[in-house]
Amino acid sequence: MPKQRQYWLMKSEPDAFSWANLLESPAKTTFWDGVRNYQARNMMRDLMKKGDGVLFYHSRTKPPGVVGVAQVVKEGAPDPTQFDAKDKHFDIKAKPEEPRWYGVEIKAVAGLPRYVSLTDIKDNPELDEMPLVQRGQRLSVQPVSAAQWKVVLAMGGYKGRKI
Repeated sequence: MPKQRQYWLMKSEPDAFSWANLLESPAKTTFWDGVRNYQARNMMRDLMKKGDGVLFYHSRTKPPGVVGVAQVVKEGAPDPTQFDAKDKHFDIKAKPEEPRWYGVEIKAVAGLPRYVSLTDIKDNPELDEMPLVQRGQRLSVQPVSAAQWKVVLAMGGYKGRKI
C-alpha cells in the first residue's frame, strides 16, 4: 500500500533565505540546510518523503506567515554545511561517515495569492491544534495535518494543482 502524503510547515527568516530566493534558485529548488535541532532533523531524515507538501513560512518578520507552497523532491540526506569549516553551520563533531545533520530538497510550487499571517492562523478555530500556534513551539520544521493544510491553502487563496 502506498504511503499517504504528509504535509509540513518549514520556517525561514526572509533575510537568510526567502520565498523569492527559492523562486530564483535553479529549477526553483533548494536543499534545506542549516537546521540544528534534533527533532527537526529527525523529521527531515526519517519522515519527510518525496511528494510531501510544504507550507513555506517567513519567520522573524512583521507579520510572520505563510507565503508559498512547495514540495519535497528529495528525501533526507546529510547536510553538507556540517562538514564545511567555513560555514556558519559547521559542526566539529560531524564526520562524513557519521553525519549528525540532515536536510531535504524542496521545490517551489506556487506563491499564495494572499499572505496567511500568524495572526490569521491563530484567529482561525480550525487551526487551534496546529503545532505553529502551540505555546513554546519553535521548531523550524513542523507537521501539518491534511485538514490544516487545506484550511491554510484556502485562506491563502491557493487554487493551483493538488499536492
